[in-house]
Amino acid sequence: MTNARPRVGIERITAYPCALSLDMRALAEARDHDPRHPLEELWVTERSLNPPWEDPVTMAVNAALQVVTPEDRADIELVIVGTESSVDFGKPISTYVQRYCGITANCRNFETKHACYGGTSALMMAAHWVASGAAPGKKALVVCTDQSRAHIGQPWEYVLGAAATAMIVSDTPEVLALDLPGCGYWTNEIFDTYRPTSKTEVGHADTSLYGYLEALEGAHEHFVARSKVEDYDAQFAKHIYHVPFGGMTFRAHRQLLRRWRPELNVKAAREHFERKSKPALRYNARFGGTYTSATFIAMLGLIDACDDLAAGDRVSIFSYGSGSCAEFYSATVGPRARELVAAQRIAARLDARVPVTVAEYEEIERTRAGHVDLSDFRTDQTGLRGLYERAYAGQGRLVLDGLSGYQREYGLS
Repeated sequence: MTNARPRVGIERITAYPCALSLDMRALAEARDHDPRHPLEELWVTERSLNPPWEDPVTMAVNAALQVVTPEDRADIELVIVGTESSVDFGKPISTYVQRYCGITANCRNFETKHACYGGTSALMMAAHWVASGAAPGKKALVVCTDQSRAHIGQPWEYVLGAAATAMIVSDTPEVLALDLPGCGYWTNEIFDTYRPTSKTEVGHADTSLYGYLEALEGAHEHFVARSKVEDYDAQFAKHIYHVPFGGMTFRAHRQLLRRWRPELNVKAAREHFERKSKPALRYNARFGGTYTSATFIAMLGLIDACDDLAAGDRVSIFSYGSGSCAEFYSATVGPRARELVAAQRIAARLDARVPVTVAEYEEIERTRAGHVDLSDFRTDQTGLRGLYERAYAGQGRLVLDGLSGYQREYGLS
């Protein structure tokens, strides 16, 4: 007698959109660039931005607080934070998440790092832990949190951003059940994008583009071999791809269509993409580049945007991280997916961000860059047209008060 594989996956999921936004048309005009480049080629309309009193720690906690219920606090025994923006080379962000979410002390917690793939690696590790039955009935909390370094006036300024996502992973996958045995993966050591110092973020556009596409093909082929996929188009209702910027996802989709639907010309391929994948960009286009969160923000966007996506439908998901590692996997839409995602009101919370001018954005980035590696400073919570009083005071958001002897000091607003 064989035991059926347990259903494991995402029970709840949310995204933290930050408090500020920057319009890409305004940025392009300030840089004397054609606004059609970010809007029509990159498919980015705006980006999220943090005030100086927020950082990857506050974003992680503020996202997690949206999905962790009082009942969860005793049941979560694993906390993993995927990030490439950690604020410390030793102390993980997961320690703050455990503390400020009130999670039991009897839990494992740590960070995972592999550029944008770090969040997917955290999800897979958590899902396999739940599936193992090592702690029956217990849950995992997976958080992704990242923000860009300052790149004022650089060509890639239009694909920067900030966000956090948080997921409860359990044996009650109300949002998405993961097909763990069928995952395909691919790795290849390259230098496409990387952060060699606490202040530096380096990117090589061509290496990154071709690295992404090579990893897509490699992970997809491994997935097909392991899952015995006979018709990619027919077996999946929708497709999600990692989103460094929206325009890249059409290139990814077109590459796979060359194998499965070679008869489609570019126009037909675009129509196919518009129907089966582009709805996933609903929120990515407004967040900007979100690194480890990008795939999960696309997941939220797809579920929220597609009225024709029903419980039991299968979706394919591709995650890529520079350096490089990629994973191609499938998931089944859960019975409450659309209800639970709609309840997060992602669009409304994006609308609630305060727009900043290009000058304000540059000042915020310079201030933040000036704090990196300092042992002592206090964050200035004034300015930005009273943002702290309007959006933080009394709201219970975690904020960074400052550093004292390198010790980071946080508090709830």
